[in-house]
Amino acid sequence: MTDSKGVKRRGDDKRRRLMTAAADVLHRQGVERTTIADIAEAADVPVGNVYYYFKTKDELVQAALATHSEHFAALTAELDELPDPLERLKAMVGTWIDQRDVAARYGCPTGTLAAELDKRADGGIDLEAGEVIKLALNWAERQFRELGRPEPEPADLALTLISGYQGMSLMANALRDPEIMTREGSRLNRWLDALAADRPPAPGRSV
Repeated sequence: MTDSKGVKRRGDDKRRRLMTAAADVLHRQGVERTTIADIAEAADVPVGNVYYYFKTKDELVQAALATHSEHFAALTAELDELPDPLERLKAMVGTWIDQRDVAARYGCPTGTLAAELDKRADGGIDLEAGEVIKLALNWAERQFRELGRPEPEPADLALTLISGYQGMSLMANALRDPEIMTREGSRLNRWLDALAADRPPAPGRSV
């Protein structure tokens, strides 16, 4: 007798492997240079089986974006365990610096994908890539708000931070220099420290 739960588990595992492989291969090769066969090979899934889960390459691109969203959600959930918003923000910068070699070779996974999709005439998926970047903006905005920055500063500061990351990833990739990530990450941390030093006093606290 067929174990339906076992079949489902194997199916879920293949789908997950394809999503992870899509995120990785599309980051390294770009959308136009990547084929469904490339993703199938990276996932160790027969090409013919891919179509059971994803009918087109665009669906695999969407799966890659979903994977990036999940990874970001998992990362921020871990960072949110830190007690202070400044610690969280600087820990986020630390993760960017830790990825300096990957950024120097391939750029930011979401940023490069968003830029490539934006050039397509049909549109649509590029907006989904933008939604992933908005997750980072929204998370950073919450941290600046918890840091006590008055409105409308949190949104502007979040844009500055995420733009800083995208910019240093782009330059590190363009120049193939991972140390750009280190230097610019340190500069962002100094900026964050300066903002925290200028943190408004909590209500009821004397200055």
